[in-house]
Amino acid sequence: MIKIIIERRIMPGLEEEYEEAARDAMRQSLGAPGFVGGESLVELGHSDRRLMITKWRDLRAWKEWYQSEARGRVMQGMLPLLTEEESIRIYEATAY
Repeated sequence: MIKIIIERRIMPGLEEEYEEAARDAMRQSLGAPGFVGGESLVELGHSDRRLMITKWRDLRAWKEWYQSEARGRVMQGMLPLLTEEESIRIYEATAY
């Protein structure tokens, strides 16, 4: 399993539009092979800062979703709402 951490900054005043686009993105990812789950967080005191944490079966499943037409369509609606490019980091569990 891997977790994908996506940080986004939203243009002031467009939080509601972003929420709608983010819900659409989550609905689309639900049908993606290898998608396990996810959550969306708002930074306390900074309504323009969002964090998406998604869980995927493996890196291949994430890459397939990342490069998919479905994600491309979702991002076309989301990108104009952001103040900067999204930051994406990939994490895997460590063995203890």
